[in-house]
Amino acid sequence: MNRKDFIKKGLMGTGMFVASSAVGDTLNNDIDEIKPLDPIGYNHLPNEEAKVNESTVLHKANTRGHANHGWLDSHHTFSFANYHNPDRMHFGVLRVLNDDRVDPGMGFGTHPHDNMEIISIPLEGDLEHKDSMGNTAVIKNGDIQVMSAGTGIYHSEYNKNKDRLTKFLQIWVYPNKRNVTPRYDQITLKAEERHNKLQQILSPNPDDAGVWIHQDAWFHLGKFDKNKTVKYDFKKKGNGVYAFVLNGDFKLNNISLNHRDGLGIWNTNNIAIEALSDDAEILLMEVPMTI
Repeated sequence: MNRKDFIKKGLMGTGMFVASSAVGDTLNNDIDEIKPLDPIGYNHLPNEEAKVNESTVLHKANTRGHANHGWLDSHHTFSFANYHNPDRMHFGVLRVLNDDRVDPGMGFGTHPHDNMEIISIPLEGDLEHKDSMGNTAVIKNGDIQVMSAGTGIYHSEYNKNKDRLTKFLQIWVYPNKRNVTPRYDQITLKAEERHNKLQQILSPNPDDAGVWIHQDAWFHLGKFDKNKTVKYDFKKKGNGVYAFVLNGDFKLNNISLNHRDGLGIWNTNNIAIEALSDDAEILLMEVPMTI
């Protein structure tokens, strides 16, 4: 695929180019591409072999897609690039949940996006960001970054450190408004505000806690002591929640989850959350269930 055709693909075929930070040139690598979707809800189901039961879908960590490009090691919760699983295309408007590890001095070269809400959550190390809007920033553990790609942007992301890895979550959400003016934002979160409780880190409201996106979605982080229990109340009727375990062990609505497991829940108004280990950390992503 040449560069002109790649850029034309738009929302339903967003792609990415990759290069080392030392070289700086963009290379067509098809390393970050999503396939077209039909707007039919939370997933391409029913399927007789899909692990769906009573409005829940469980994705164990070892069932995720995996791609090791040497400098980039990535686990894909949903179909992405060369990983294609018709049972795991998306959860509502949540289209991409990648668990990425980037080697020192390496990163994603300048590449385009449009009509996608892109959220990055660093888990270890830091990532330098540059974009066509003139933004240059470094995001690190404790930060959250958001881009509304809208009518189109170019950006790059590099691990500038020469001696340590960068690990981060790359999350893509379909917007509820197309062709908006592109925007960028990042904030530093206060870790103490999620100790034994859920800290809101994203919402649809620019005046609310955390960053905001063009979608009726709410994200929360929580870090809990063993045996701590909390309840999460859905913000909007008809939404679902996708929970992703960052560390430790949990029980959600009596379903056991471990490190990097994912669980989608819908057709309910709340979720009961119990930490089964110390320093148990979880990300909750509440999203609309139809695109």
